[in-house]
Amino acid sequence: MKNIIGIIYLLITFSNIVLAQTNTQKIDELITAYASIKEFNGSVLVSKQGKILLEKGYGVRDIQKQTFNDEKTVYLTASITKTFTSAMILKLSELKMLSLDDKLSKYFPDFPYADSISIENLLTHTSGVYDYVQNAEFMYKEATKPVDQKTMLSLFEDKKLDFQPGTNWKYSNSGYMLLGYIIEKITKMRYDQAIRTYIFEPLEMENSGFDYAHLNAPAKATGYYSDSGKDYNKVAPIADSTVLYAAGSIYSTVGDLYKWHEALNANRLFSKATAEKAYSPNKFHNYGYGWTVDSLYNKRIVSHSGGFWGFRSNLARIIDDNVCIILLDNTETPGLDNITKMILAILYKQPYTLPHARHTVKLHEDQLKKYLGTYLIREPDLEVEIKLEADVLVAYPKQGPRAEMSATDATHFFLKEQENFEITFEKPQNTNSYIMKITINGKTRTGQKVE
Repeated sequence: MKNIIGIIYLLITFSNIVLAQTNTQKIDELITAYASIKEFNGSVLVSKQGKILLEKGYGVRDIQKQTFNDEKTVYLTASITKTFTSAMILKLSELKMLSLDDKLSKYFPDFPYADSISIENLLTHTSGVYDYVQNAEFMYKEATKPVDQKTMLSLFEDKKLDFQPGTNWKYSNSGYMLLGYIIEKITKMRYDQAIRTYIFEPLEMENSGFDYAHLNAPAKATGYYSDSGKDYNKVAPIADSTVLYAAGSIYSTVGDLYKWHEALNANRLFSKATAEKAYSPNKFHNYGYGWTVDSLYNKRIVSHSGGFWGFRSNLARIIDDNVCIILLDNTETPGLDNITKMILAILYKQPYTLPHARHTVKLHEDQLKKYLGTYLIREPDLEVEIKLEADVLVAYPKQGPRAEMSATDATHFFLKEQENFEITFEKPQNTNSYIMKITINGKTRTGQKVE
């Protein structure tokens, strides 16, 4: 009997090892495919049930130095910083040093509307506070220079609220700036010192920090952008940490962010009850306290993405199965969310497809002209005007950048700089007008032509 039990145990162990190897090979094949068509250039870490399945770098770390990304490459994580800022606030709440119900006026009595804005509003992006990143003139002329708190506050404190606090949702980097300033007032430390003291040092996150512009380390990645297409070879400027601050200044590695995931899963920062609140969406949007909350394959996913000049990032976690997916990229490649979903499909034995370079066709001007016009898409409201320029269709969102479209056949198109953004034109029966279907990362929305 002991021999039989031993054999069964060995078979189960062997099958688990083979499955893990298979998943590792599949994920590596997937990322390699994305890298080959210039839709990923960075480092990846994937784990399940406490076991790291893949930790690897892809592509170039620095073109000029001819160095390549690996598991130790350091990247600007941008808005993944918000998960640390929210955790710090929740930690202070459990220590009874603040309350999520506290009004902003308790810390900034002169801030307009401060009596109606709570810390919880700031955490959940339900404050209505104007997002300073929308100030294009400041961002492109001043963001690489150090600024003080007074200057940063001046960018948004006198702006009209986008809505009454607690009545709607809109992403606001300014809200997280305010949370960083509140952390400083309570801890009597600079924001970076507080995060180091309460989080980085206890978790031994030795490769993480804040001042990316002045980081001097061999493993530091250079951020790249492209003037057109996927030719990411332009060196991106680096915003000063005082500008990104509590909304986006943290740099890190996939290994350090994995330590962050493990600590959160073990409730080392705050209680499980507090964590559950953090991972509960507000009633206006699927955003909790510093985390986006979603589901796939009947699994709850908590995640946060990041993006700034030359960098993109995504951290996704399935808490119940201790799954963690970390993608850090030193190019302005869109679509990391789609890569995350493909990795999850592998982990949960769901169908997925490997990306490939698209075959494009040249359409006659007469074929393209019938699609011209303005289309209105609901949920969320999006107005897109389709124009014809030099025999190419160009999409002009009412709020967003111009984007050229490539055709795969007479009715199907994709954006040249964002291939996971697909556009299909259809003419319903008994109508003379076309509709436009937009598919992003597998989700399709339909736009009606505005006559």
